[in-house]
This record gives sequence, C-alpha cells and structure tokens, in this order.
Amino acid sequence: MLNQTENTKGQPDVLPAALFGLCPHCGQKTLFANVIKFSDKCRSCGLDFSQYNVGDGPAAFLTLIVGAIILGLALAVEANFHPPFWLHILLWVPLTVSAVVGSLRVSKGILLILEHRNQAREGSIDKRDGE
Repeated sequence: MLNQTENTKGQPDVLPAALFGLCPHCGQKTLFANVIKFSDKCRSCGLDFSQYNVGDGPAAFLTLIVGAIILGLALAVEANFHPPFWLHILLWVPLTVSAVVGSLRVSKGILLILEHRNQAREGSIDKRDGE
C-alpha cells in the first residue's frame, strides 16, 4: 500500500498541487478552468476531472472561518486606529473576497487530489444472499 506522504513518479504533493492547480496524475497546470471552476479534463494526460464530486461543501465552512478572522482584524483596527468607515469598506471587502476565493480554490483542489489519490468513489451497499 502506498504511504500518503510518498510521492509517486509524476504526481505532485497535495498542497503544492492544490496551490498551483496541478493535475493529480501528471502534475501539469490543468486542474482549474478559471478561478474556482475545475476543468473538465486534463489537457495533458486526459484525466477526467468531472468524475470527482468535490461539491460546494467547503464554501460555507471557509466563509465562516474567513469571516471570523476578518471580523477580528476589523475590530482590532477599529479599536486601535479608529479609521473612517469608507476605509473599512475599502480594506475589508476586497480582503474578504480574495481570502474566501483563494481558500476555496485551495480546499477544492485538495479534496479533488485526495479523492484521486485514495480512489474514492460513491459508496454502495453490498447485498448478500439471505439478508
């Protein structure tokens, strides 16, 4: 059995692959079609990315985490510096959007890569005779 920390030939490690959008099979930059949408398949090796079901599970979870961090930072800035309201909007809106989109891209990439490496498939119930 292959150890999860081992890297097989041509396959990048999980975190760099997710950060740079590398194909989990060949390592080429073909995982994403745009910022957070997966390509249908790898343009290099032909791996079909549509067979993996990552879903949008990480979206709500990451939004809550990033929102809590941004809220803490905004409150700290307000308590220490008292900037005008427009400066808060100018600072926190783009930072929040970029943090959510960036973390969503990485988390979706990690989930797809791990699904590929572990050969995860939809579960099924084995029906045995007499049950």
